[in-house]
Amino acid sequence: MTENPKQSAEVYDILNKGQFICSNSSNDAVRKLYNAINQDFDHYYRYFQGINLILEEGDEYYHFTRVDSRADLDRKLDTAMKWIDIVDFLKTFENSFGSGFRFRPQEILVRLGVDADLKNKLEGLKKYAPGKDRHGDIIEKVLDHLEKDNFIELENAIVQEYKTLASFAYLEKLLMNINIPEDIQHEIPE
Repeated sequence: MTENPKQSAEVYDILNKGQFICSNSSNDAVRKLYNAINQDFDHYYRYFQGINLILEEGDEYYHFTRVDSRADLDRKLDTAMKWIDIVDFLKTFENSFGSGFRFRPQEILVRLGVDADLKNKLEGLKKYAPGKDRHGDIIEKVLDHLEKDNFIELENAIVQEYKTLASFAYLEKLLMNINIPEDIQHEIPE
């Protein structure tokens, strides 16, 4: 009988919440889990496959996928739309926004004062921040979503500086995989 991977419970606790284990996390325990999976990926893959979870390997991150029902697919589409809107906003703020990028919410607020496109995109994010009207509150809620799902982490609480994790590449890859055939592009409102 094969032993379970040593840190399978810790890996499960993180990934089962829909979060990621990233190589560039500031959290030493998360980096150690990343290295453990990286060194014995096949063993972890087989173990989680045995409990109907698929361990996926991204570019410097790991996450779970599952076979989904129709209701789950609808929920995932809603979630994907949220991430598309958020990534669009962040890439408008800074085109190089990606893994390893460091930023402060205050920098986004300053940019809102001079960038009408960024301001319009932030207005569109209000739907993900119910009851929030102030720009700072909306940004805070968006950052909460990103942090909760392990795409960013607060690296320096004193100056409120965030670090974008390797898992952000998952969102970028999601966007890059959306393919709209040219013959129906004219049917999609802008």
